[in-house]
Amino acid sequence: MPNALALAKSPYLRQHADNPVAWLEWGEAAFARARAEDKPILLSIGYSTCHWCHVMARESFENGAIAAQLNRDFIPVKLDREERPDVDRVYMTYVQARTGSGGWPLNVFLTPDLKPFFGGTYFPPEDRQGRRGFPGLLAAVAGAWRDKRADLVAEADRVLASLRDHYTHRAASVADSGGPGSALAGTSATPASPVPLHEAAGDAFERGFAHLYESFDSEHGGFGGAPKFPRAGNIDFLLRVAALQGGGATETGREALRLVAETLRNMIQGGLHDHLGGGFHRYSVDAGWFVPHFEKMLYDQAQIARNLLDAARATGDERLAWAARGVFDYLLRELAHEGGAFFSAEDADSDRAPADGGGHAEGAFYVWTRAELDHLLTPLDAALVCAHFSVEDGGNVPAELDPHHEFTNRNIFHQSRPLAETAASLGLDPAAAADRLASALERLRGIRAARPRPHLDDKILAAWNGLALSALARASVHPAACLADKRPFYLEAALRCARFIEAALWVPARGILLRSWRDGPAVIDGFAEDYSCVIGGLLDLHQATLDPHWLQLAGKLQAALDARFWDEAQGGYFSAPADTELVLRLKDDYDGAEPTASSVALSNLVRLSILHGEPTTNQANLAPHRARAFRVAEAFRSQWFGAPHALPVLLCGVADLLAEPAHVVLAGDPADPAFTALASVVHAAPPFSAPVYLLTPADAAWARDMAPLSGRPTAYLCRDLACQAPATGPAALRELLLA
Repeated sequence: MPNALALAKSPYLRQHADNPVAWLEWGEAAFARARAEDKPILLSIGYSTCHWCHVMARESFENGAIAAQLNRDFIPVKLDREERPDVDRVYMTYVQARTGSGGWPLNVFLTPDLKPFFGGTYFPPEDRQGRRGFPGLLAAVAGAWRDKRADLVAEADRVLASLRDHYTHRAASVADSGGPGSALAGTSATPASPVPLHEAAGDAFERGFAHLYESFDSEHGGFGGAPKFPRAGNIDFLLRVAALQGGGATETGREALRLVAETLRNMIQGGLHDHLGGGFHRYSVDAGWFVPHFEKMLYDQAQIARNLLDAARATGDERLAWAARGVFDYLLRELAHEGGAFFSAEDADSDRAPADGGGHAEGAFYVWTRAELDHLLTPLDAALVCAHFSVEDGGNVPAELDPHHEFTNRNIFHQSRPLAETAASLGLDPAAAADRLASALERLRGIRAARPRPHLDDKILAAWNGLALSALARASVHPAACLADKRPFYLEAALRCARFIEAALWVPARGILLRSWRDGPAVIDGFAEDYSCVIGGLLDLHQATLDPHWLQLAGKLQAALDARFWDEAQGGYFSAPADTELVLRLKDDYDGAEPTASSVALSNLVRLSILHGEPTTNQANLAPHRARAFRVAEAFRSQWFGAPHALPVLLCGVADLLAEPAHVVLAGDPADPAFTALASVVHAAPPFSAPVYLLTPADAAWARDMAPLSGRPTAYLCRDLACQAPATGPAALRELLLA
């Protein structure tokens, strides 16, 4: 008989609706029951495309004896981390502080008033390889709750107090130490004069670049060893380093671009990249980007696409833009909701077809045997595909990378050499080989589509859709020639996404953004990351369309973010609102798989400041957006100065904040091709050390007197509100920008 999760909207919770465990959703009903029955809560957190969550579900939560133990001694609560990242963040912080590691599934034992007293990640169904079995652990925790409760509660209070003190006082450490000066170096107990922000940022940029340079994998690209993640913030940071260094004008700039290009090219060539369907998997288990963890996340697609577009613009390598095009093809084909938004993820696991032996396995949808390819393709096409993607008769995955024997006799496509070399080995002309390969891959993609598909998590998350909106808006105006025929489609997709967010997730009567939507809006209000990512996407859409509506909506969302999440005492944005039920209210300070809310918000505030024409010269009387941006930068100064590699996206925002702002005001009819030609000059310009912002006279009061000259669309280039002579043609504007 289904448990209470049968009524949940979350795909993850519904996956557990038929468990014999009497799961409840996170909320007051579960908390009240724990208080009434005087039982601890077992909070189990995961998400619907999580491989090890599936494993623990099969081994433990579908086990009748373990379920009976859970139901007798605990109040079992299931939570989707993607719906409630704030809850996940608190208890992940606790487990990481207690054990030194974390991950999903996350299983934490709580008092009825939600204080954690024990926790970990995956627990096997019996004692195994040094891990305690779940039944024995449940018995021990239940016994300790019965016999040593005071000790458990005291330990929970101690750890929570330590975490609370850490997060409360860390942001104040900059003011107490006078910034990254002598006190931080341990040379004086007396606070030194604060180091100016631009000096601290310059130092942090140098050390952040040095960290990435030293950890760079010179053989495979990327940073560090296995497992290897496509951490988009690192690429953002290196591209900003290159821009600040004048691109290839200095050795540092050239090296930054090299690290970016080699990383992205290796990612594209490896098994991390889906060579048939486009898009990228979550991470690779090896250092060479070869064997991926096969789930596909929307936030990865959006951020990697942006990396590829920005790197193509900085390096001139259109192969990177081609890869971005493949990501967008995947998004619009497989993850698009009919209303315009995008679904969250596809699972790593799927069923094998009966002809392939049946069963459930990771990567089953994506891998191929040599016999299949020989049967499905012409002999020459099969030889071409197999040679180019390292396909072998016995499979190409080494045993040490296949501990569960899921890839025996199977092959993961990865490009082992340039296509010209493959063509030469088969006696083919390179152009003819490219055409044959594209045709063969298209045929295989169609055949693969008939296989049992991985599970689709079809909930729509505001933050991740904000990232997708940003990527699509940027693609719609990107200068790469290979995107030219797609730009109108990308713009329409961006507009549809923005309209969905505005209609389905923005609640103007309450002034709030909702977190998620699945067959209707969820009851969960948005978190700081939702606001900041959607604002960033709207600002990119405004730059692509110059429609003031999107700038105005971004401003409304920024006001709501400030009202609900701003830390007035110390600056920066809390992840959760003030009325949260959580035992800790945290501010994220690590740009990992997703950027932090404050990191994105800092860049947004700078952009809003520039677009609204707020002056930057008189810092004693800064306008609202700019003043708040400075407070965000200072609130996290101890973190980004102490460990610049932890906050690469926030450091990019600091660079924006300290740069001399530049505007191009376009006056005229946006429908006029001459107007579009002027905008295209700005979109096609090489990356500058300081970004250039497009706006129209309707966007800002200070620009409203700017008008077309002689009836022709006209561009006014302004730096810190001081404008140069207007330009009425693309060549003249290009000359002004490059001067």
